[in-house]
Amino acid sequence: MEFTKMNGLGNDFIVVYGEEELPSNAAELAVRLCDRFFGIGADGLVYILPSNKADFMMRIMNSDGSEAEQCGNAIRCVAKYVYDRKLIDKTEITIETLGAGAQQVQLTIQEGVVSTVRVNMGQPILKGTEVPTTVDQEQVVNYPIEVNGREFRFTAVSMGNPHCVIYVEDAVNFDLAEWGPKLETHPMFPRKINVEFVTVNSKNHADMRVWERGAGPTLACGTGACATLVASVLNGHTDREATISLKGGDLFIEWNESDNYIYMTGPAAEVFTGNV
Repeated sequence: MEFTKMNGLGNDFIVVYGEEELPSNAAELAVRLCDRFFGIGADGLVYILPSNKADFMMRIMNSDGSEAEQCGNAIRCVAKYVYDRKLIDKTEITIETLGAGAQQVQLTIQEGVVSTVRVNMGQPILKGTEVPTTVDQEQVVNYPIEVNGREFRFTAVSMGNPHCVIYVEDAVNFDLAEWGPKLETHPMFPRKINVEFVTVNSKNHADMRVWERGAGPTLACGTGACATLVASVLNGHTDREATISLKGGDLFIEWNESDNYIYMTGPAAEVFTGNV
């Protein structure tokens, strides 16, 4: 199997092109190949497949073998892959995802290759039971949750996949390993959840660290950055445009007031290619 190792701000993926459909052993392959000691090493295994709704379809298997509905960093990698390899010659393309349908992608080209990617990430889902959480409210904002005797307050957002945004004093040094897995699997989240720990620095800048459902701590999460902006607007912390700083770098996120869509802009990079 030919593969390309790619990353979006350090959130890394094994990208495979050429299959007609998702292989039946994709989950098993993801666990084996994403292993950082005995495999290639990655946060996920991404298949670029044919689509009857868009230019391409993206399917993402997490490193634990579960399937992710959407991934903002992976979609930027897919966009760069298909353009740089001349599989498409347009700078405005569509990529179908499992959780968010066909998403519009705009490419910025420098010296013949993709430098940055702007993705229409769709409209946020805010109704508690649709995120999903067990909280039956139109919006779940600053809602209490208790874990091992400690109370947090979270805001729930789905970007095609579920997110729980929690504000802390120092996101950069927050203990992800202690609290991330406990919150991911909390009974309040019936399909588990991605957890973002956030510190707001100004109306247009926040620091974020993420514990990803099915992958653990990662250097970046595009959908998490989008969820963070939405939550920050709902809580009155930021404007509708802000830079979200992740461990792997910055993403610029916009929540358009007129159409309610979220737009994410950031880079993607190719690391190496190989066969396995």
